[in-house]
Amino acid sequence: MKALILAAGLGTRLQPYTDHTPKPLFSIRGRPLLDIMIFKLIAAGCEAIIINTHHLHQQIESFIAQQTYPIPTRTRYESEILGTGGAIKNVADFWNHRPFMVVNADIVTTIDFKKVYDFHCQHSHPATLVLADDPKFNTVAFDSDGFVTDFHQLSDAADRTPVAALTFTGIQVLDPEILDYIPVGGPSSSIDAYARMIAGGKKIRAYISEKSYWKDIGNAEHYKLAVFETMAPEVFRQVFPNLKIGPIRREHLKGDGSDRQWYRLKMARKSMILVDHGIKKSHRVSEADAFVNIGRHLRGQSLPVPQIYAGDTFAGYVFLEDLGNLDLQTTVQQTHNFKNIVGLYRSVIELLIKFSVTGAERFDAAWTYQTPRYSKALILEKECRYFVDAFLNTYLGLEMIFEDFKKEFEFIAEKALAHALPGLMHRDFQSRNIMIKDGEFYFIDFQASRLGPIQYDLASLLIDPYVQLPQDIQAELLGYCVEKLQTDMSLNAVDFCRCYRYCRLTRNLQILGAFGYLSRVKGKAHFENYIPAAVRTLARNLKKREQKTLPALNDLVDTILAHDRIQNLVRQANQAN
Repeated sequence: MKALILAAGLGTRLQPYTDHTPKPLFSIRGRPLLDIMIFKLIAAGCEAIIINTHHLHQQIESFIAQQTYPIPTRTRYESEILGTGGAIKNVADFWNHRPFMVVNADIVTTIDFKKVYDFHCQHSHPATLVLADDPKFNTVAFDSDGFVTDFHQLSDAADRTPVAALTFTGIQVLDPEILDYIPVGGPSSSIDAYARMIAGGKKIRAYISEKSYWKDIGNAEHYKLAVFETMAPEVFRQVFPNLKIGPIRREHLKGDGSDRQWYRLKMARKSMILVDHGIKKSHRVSEADAFVNIGRHLRGQSLPVPQIYAGDTFAGYVFLEDLGNLDLQTTVQQTHNFKNIVGLYRSVIELLIKFSVTGAERFDAAWTYQTPRYSKALILEKECRYFVDAFLNTYLGLEMIFEDFKKEFEFIAEKALAHALPGLMHRDFQSRNIMIKDGEFYFIDFQASRLGPIQYDLASLLIDPYVQLPQDIQAELLGYCVEKLQTDMSLNAVDFCRCYRYCRLTRNLQILGAFGYLSRVKGKAHFENYIPAAVRTLARNLKKREQKTLPALNDLVDTILAHDRIQNLVRQANQAN
């Protein structure tokens, strides 16, 4: 048996993703669909494979060239798309006298190709089409003897009586004589060839697949569903080998500030978490790539992060350990004894130090999807300008100009990097990203990690507006961190704390930028509840020591505090309390 894989399509329904990646190279569990299809054909006894190409053909040709398949596998480029019939005719020199198989590259299926081929060889008709049930596309009619009768019939228009109709799966076995029914040169459809065969007295057999899985990935929704339906049962089987595989329940969880979607998957009494980052938008490192690579690195360093079970970063899916629902914010809010709260934070700080030091060992900056390290350029753009654009202008409508504060922002950025204690920086180290399971702490949302100062993460933890630790406790915990660090390394406490104070300012600016963007642009109004606390923290830390060196920002804080929107938020908070 020889086979043709149809892989030339433009994939217009999958744009913009097919603008950078051809459909056959979309993946499931990290394997391109084309690779999966080739191995299915090899398992069915295929002796040679040819693949037609057109759209982004260089990528497909490069992929095939890098593989070492046990059978001859080659491509044939079409300068214009020839359609299914034209593609079959265009490789006429590839066929021999035996029946051959033609399959679409953009399907996901468990249909046994060998059984299909054997079925065809057991009858005398020139073509076998594999049909499956998909109510949206059930247009191929067939009679009680199992012969295809029509390709465009849904139901009888007069009495609405359903006819026997199923969906053509894109899997077919053909005798070489079909070449006589396909015109020479130019595009043509294999369906037209079949219609001519039927009109000439030939019969087309239907192979009906009833229990096998089949999914066309012609659009993003179908592709995502195929990845989920294929991977989820496999991951449950891998993680819980003694579990009887059954239906999977998917519970949508409350998300964070990003556009990612979170789900708890349940099968019987077992569960795991699925995070959906969305389909990859370019060939660059994506957030999902960073999540998987950094997460596995951290786990390999024995750091407290959830285990990543599996992922397909092109589809954007990552399956990971379920840590439950209890986070540090909730725990603090339920703990009324400050001594106990300090105890919790001391434990977290000890783990933070380990995260920074151990996480930096063998950390590959190529895993990062934003920047490889915390830098002056990042501070100015992603924290200071973000604060001006998203909070001052978009949220408060102040129409401020970044350049008016640039000199002071540069001063802050330089000070935040001076005397930085380098390590691995989490970048969003706050109470909602610290989970508690069975009395142990775990860090989540680590995908933005990069090389940077531990002072930044410490500031994120201590000025966290979700918890609002009192000033004296913040000071005590800062001292505790310094004390713990000094037990293992030579550390100048004054320099460390000076850097911490400026990291505290840059983090504060980032927090307000994020809250402004999320509440005003993304419509997540609940983030507004935490803006007054973040504004108070910024005002307190600027006015405490920086009135002379940062006069413009100090004046700006006065403007913010007096703003009607902030005043309203403060009144609402007071009424709620």
